[in-house]
Amino acid sequence: MKTQKIAWQVPVGTVEDTGPLGIRMHLPINIGLPTLGGTLSTQGGLIFIAGTQDFYLRAFNSGNGDEVWKARLPVGSQGGPMTYVSPKTGKQYIVVTAGGARQSTDRGDYVIAYALP
Repeated sequence: MKTQKIAWQVPVGTVEDTGPLGIRMHLPINIGLPTLGGTLSTQGGLIFIAGTQDFYLRAFNSGNGDEVWKARLPVGSQGGPMTYVSPKTGKQYIVVTAGGARQSTDRGDYVIAYALP
């Protein structure tokens, strides 16, 4: 913040689930696409994003921008991930909703939780 220089910047999103005339390209080429929804940062140094035009929830290292994990969603997500800690176990979870990406005809009604180690 002090230097006002970008620490890291990465393209997010592939053309795997998009293409001309609604025909999916099935190419996992990470070119970066417009995103919808926000990001979530954790105290443990991870940044999560799911609002891409492909069907993934991704985690990035907040220190250097490396993608450290991703999971395929059943349909796209338009929202930002959320987090909570179980009062019973103390385990932290990342939760994302997946209802369908704007450019896709695939729709769903999912709420998916992933446990952090």
